[in-house]
Order: sequence, then structure tokens, then C-alpha cells
Amino acid sequence: MDSGDVDTVFLAGASGDTGQNVLRLLAPRDVRVRALTRSPAKRARLQRVGADEVVVDDLLDPDDLDSAVDGADVVISTVGSAPTDVLSGGPYVDGVGAQNLLDAALTADVDAFAMESAIGVGPEDASVLATVFDMVIGPIQRAKAATEAALREAPLRHTILRPGILTNGPRTDDVTVAEPGAKLWGAVSRADVARLLIAAPVTDAAADRTFEVVSKPAFRDRRLHIDWQLPG
Repeated sequence: MDSGDVDTVFLAGASGDTGQNVLRLLAPRDVRVRALTRSPAKRARLQRVGADEVVVDDLLDPDDLDSAVDGADVVISTVGSAPTDVLSGGPYVDGVGAQNLLDAALTADVDAFAMESAIGVGPEDASVLATVFDMVIGPIQRAKAATEAALREAPLRHTILRPGILTNGPRTDDVTVAEPGAKLWGAVSRADVARLLIAAPVTDAAADRTFEVVSKPAFRDRRLHIDWQLPG
């Protein structure tokens, strides 16, 4: 996709911290953003942050998700379960919910899907941090892995980002993006992850790829050199 090909972005997980960073970054750009939340009470806040339209629906029990996604060029998923959700035993929004979103994206014939996952998801060699993620939130990691697999099999362009520990620090535009199995560990700001999520659909080198992402430590010897573009 070219940067000018994105007219409408559908954002799932809009009320979360990464989702709100996506909204702030897209707000000044010439792109219409349709934001999804489960809570009607969050509609006004999301509009203040930058959503042009807010859709209320539940990915785990969707009412009319196909219509909500219809007309979008790009779907960005920042949905994620809290660590305490492991106690519920599922289903998890990272798994069943995100796969419902993928089905709606395929029905709507969207051009690209960008997903926020996590370090440690998948079968590749992992860092110690990733191994800890798997031990502490294993069921959620496996739900994310199932969604990643479904996305790779789907007939649409995709990018999967596996960030390390997420922080609320400032956007730096200085991150290490590496192939799965690079054994990255460390932290990265949600603002930096948000930038990559909105850039991925219009960055040629990000098409149909999965990346580990951290900013500290820098791991400059392991990073890929990608010319990230932005839509609008």
C-alpha cells in the first residue's frame, strides 16, 4: 500500500494505552479513524483523543462487527488481556476476540491488518524475558499465538509486532526491530509501538512479517534497518 491509499483505519483496543497512542498519532493525519470499545461510557473520551467515529461492540461476543469494519482500509489491533485475566481461564480477547476481528476484516476485504502481540509468543528461540512472559501468562501467550497463526494464513497483508515490556514513556522513534528468534529483551514505549503499528501497512519492508520490538537495551547489532512510512 502507498501512504495515500489509507482513508479509514479501524482501531480495536482503542481505549487501552497503546490504542490511545495510536489515536493521538493519527489525529493530525489525513486519515479517518473508527475506534472500537466495549464501553459506551468511553465514547466521548475516545473522540477527544482523536477518534472520528466510535463503535461499541464486544470482540468476544460481537453484535455487528462485520458492519463496523466495513469500509476500512486498515485494521489495527491493540487488544490485550491483563495478566490477572489468566485466572478467568478464558476465552481471551487476544485469541477468540482478535480472531473474530480478523474474520470481520476478511469479510470487509480490508487491505492490511497490523497486530500488537508480545515477546515470547511463537515457537522461536526466546530471551529470558520472553520465557518469563510464557511462564506467567502462558494461556494469554498461547491465545496470541493462535491469532498470529490465523493472521499468517489469511489472504491479506499483515504485520505482527511483538514488543517487550510496555511503558508509558515518550515516543523516541529509536527502537530495535528484529526477526523472531533474535532473543530481544527489555522495554519499549507504547507510543513507539503505536507508531510502528500505523506505519506497518504502508511500509513495504513490513509486509507479511513478524518483528520483535524493544528500545532499551538498543541491541543495535541485531536490528533490521527499515524505512518506516506513515499514512496520510
